Amino acid sequence: MEQPEDQMRRAIGTVLQSDPLIKLLQEVRLGRMKATDPGLRAVTESWMAVYSQVLQAQPVPAALLPRLDPTPRLQVLVDAGVLSWDDPGTASLRDVFQRLSAPAA
Repeated sequence: MEQPEDQMRRAIGTVLQSDPLIKLLQEVRLGRMKATDPGLRAVTESWMAVYSQVLQAQPVPAALLPRLDPTPRLQVLVDAGVLSWDDPGTASLRDVFQRLSAPAA
């Protein structure tokens, strides 16, 4: 049986595979890409969809769930102008996390 920490590592690894912060946001900061670039938007939306799927599909113990909170990463994207808090994808991802966190609270 898989240990909780192994579940967490797998979940984080899956989210990181499509994370736009790692490479693309640096391009925005350097001025090589605009925050409104359609390619960046597509990657960001795909990442949010993967993140949502990971939260819903990979069982993570309630005690470890806060480590998967998308809010800090979303905040970086909002601050960079890539997303807004009103964006449907942003709201959806936050809602999924809050719904999963509710029983743990």
